[in-house]
Amino acid sequence: MHRRTLVALAAAAVTAAATLSAPAFAQSSGEIRIAHIYSKTGPLEAYGKQTQTGLIMGLNYATGGTMTVNGKKLVVIEKDDQGKPDLGKSLLATAYSDDKADIAVGPTSSGVALALLPVAEEYKKILLVEPAVADSITGDKWNKYIFRTGRNSSQDAISNAVAIDKEGVTVATLAQDNAFGRDGVKAFKDSIKKAKLSHEEYLPAATTDFTAGAQRLIDKLKDQPGRKIIWIVWAGAGNPFKIADLDLKRYGIEIATGGNILPAMASYKNFPGMEGATYYYFGIPKNPVNEAMVAAHYKEFKTPPDFFTAGGFSSAMALVTALKATGGDTNTNKLIKTMEGMSFETPKGKMTFRKEDHQAMQSMYHFKIKVDPAFAWGVPELVREIKPEEMQVPIRNKR
Repeated sequence: MHRRTLVALAAAAVTAAATLSAPAFAQSSGEIRIAHIYSKTGPLEAYGKQTQTGLIMGLNYATGGTMTVNGKKLVVIEKDDQGKPDLGKSLLATAYSDDKADIAVGPTSSGVALALLPVAEEYKKILLVEPAVADSITGDKWNKYIFRTGRNSSQDAISNAVAIDKEGVTVATLAQDNAFGRDGVKAFKDSIKKAKLSHEEYLPAATTDFTAGAQRLIDKLKDQPGRKIIWIVWAGAGNPFKIADLDLKRYGIEIATGGNILPAMASYKNFPGMEGATYYYFGIPKNPVNEAMVAAHYKEFKTPPDFFTAGGFSSAMALVTALKATGGDTNTNKLIKTMEGMSFETPKGKMTFRKEDHQAMQSMYHFKIKVDPAFAWGVPELVREIKPEEMQVPIRNKR
């Protein structure tokens, strides 16, 4: 299939999205029903909407524009969890029971994801987690019905440790006081071998004034010898990079962080040379899937695809790869057997579901921020791709 055709097919996906959502009704034998539980509204709305765009684009691309697998029509049922665990739990139960969903994808929030895991187990249906990050999702809270295309906190932390874990470095962390933040810091602590961790600062997810937290961080770092770094783990509203307003340079303190959505990376322009590791940036991976997605997204929206668009697209590639392998059969046990150890192509290149915990093993990208006047955000220039086999991602479940 020519690249131009692939781009056109993917671009058509968004305009087709309205026809894909469907209300509850008796399941047709000619359908494969996919529930997408995500934050269409709420504090992580920007992330959720990107995932939905990527999911629809990816399903269209993976099926060659037919939105069918083995003659069965793919029907996507959208559910807005608003970032609320109890609501998400109820919506997933409704999707499996009333909407007759064969498979579910989502959610955006780690807190919501943890509430959803036992629902998938109760209904004995697959939940493909994208993009919720907390390690515990494929760790101690995991069950065999859970797969994840999104990266986990350990993958984030291990890849970031590659960038800043060096002798003579003292690190303090700034994170949200929730599952995402605490799992992220725990994984980072477990990953650093050479640097010293001097302080962990946790703030409410809705924090807008970072002054008090920043002062505590400064007090812990200012008298330390050698290189001093504040590593930030943050998602959603609030701009933790405002801590730089307290004149960190006066104390010789640097900031490091992972990747984020493009609007959040506008603040990165203030930190040229800042290092970290990211899950995705549209200009980094070089492969046909990413090329097609980027071109299609530019055509449809006049902007590049963002962090979570790639995640939604990856989840679609995993689903269609599995469904093609089963001949469109949605029997849960058959899907589990098919997906364990399964490799599939994504905008990031090849991913593989690890058999032990169903976590997708994938590359991460060590970057250094470059300021380019052509972009409204700090551009993460690739230092090097960190391959899956380089990251000793712990298996944390009790299987």
